[in-house]
Amino acid sequence: MKTILKTLLGLTLMGISTRLPAQIVAKPPLPSAESVLRRVVENSEKENDNDRLFGQRYSFTRTKVTEYRDSKGELRKRELKKSANNPAVVSVANRAQPVMSKPESSKDATRNDAVTDTHSNVRGKAFEKRDFTLNDDLLGRFQFTLAGREMVNGRPMLILDFRPANKKLPERHIKDKFINKAAGRLWVDEADYVLAKADVHLTETVNVFGGLVGAVWKFIYTFSRERLPDGLWFTRDVDWHLEGREIIVRRSVEYHERKTGVRKVW
Repeated sequence: MKTILKTLLGLTLMGISTRLPAQIVAKPPLPSAESVLRRVVENSEKENDNDRLFGQRYSFTRTKVTEYRDSKGELRKRELKKSANNPAVVSVANRAQPVMSKPESSKDATRNDAVTDTHSNVRGKAFEKRDFTLNDDLLGRFQFTLAGREMVNGRPMLILDFRPANKKLPERHIKDKFINKAAGRLWVDEADYVLAKADVHLTETVNVFGGLVGAVWKFIYTFSRERLPDGLWFTRDVDWHLEGREIIVRRSVEYHERKTGVRKVW
C-alpha cells in the first residue's frame, strides 16, 4: 500500500513539475523612465490628428458639472452644461452643438467665467489635459521615476511617478505657478505609448498675484482616456477639486466632465 501511495505521489509531483514551465509567463523587464518619456513625446505629435479624427468619426454627449461651495461646505451654485457631437448631422466636423446649457443656479446668479477662463485660477480650474502634453519643456520641470506596471481596462500600463525638479523653474504664465508645484502619477499605455491616465495634486500652497488676490492650498486633478477599436483615444473623464481663497472669501469648487454614448458614425 505504501509503495502504491509513493508511486502516485511521485507521478503527481512529476505532473506538476512538467506543467509549471507552461504556466509561468515571464514579464518583460521594465524599461527606463527616460525611454518611456521619449516614446510618449514622439507620439504626442499625433494627438491633434487623433482628436480631430475622433470628432469626425464619433458621436457622443459631453456633460460638465461645476459646483461652488462656501467655507462651510454648503452648495452656493451649480452649473450643468451638456453638448452633443454628431458628425452625421453637423455640417462642420468637430464642432459640438449645445443641447442644454442653461445653468442650474439661483435666479440672481450670473455666469462665472472662471469655469472656462483660468486667468485667476482661484475660482476656476488650475489644469487642463493639454497642460500635461509631454514635451521637452514639461519634462524639464519634473523628476520622473518608473514605479511599475499595471493593467488598466485590460491594457498594460507603465506607471510613472513625478515631482517638481530640484531647481529654479520658469514662471512665464500664472499656470506655471501650479504646474511647477505639481506632483502625482501618470499611466502610459505600453503598446501605444499614450498618456492614458493622470492623477495630479499640489505639493504646496500657490499664491495668485502675490497672495493679494487669492491662494489655492488644495487642488486634485485626474483624467482618464479610453482606447477605441480603431486605435483612437478619447478623454472619457475629467475631475478636479479646488480649495482656496479669493480676497477674503474661502471657497471650494468641484468639476466633473464625462463623455457618454460614444458611438462610431463614420
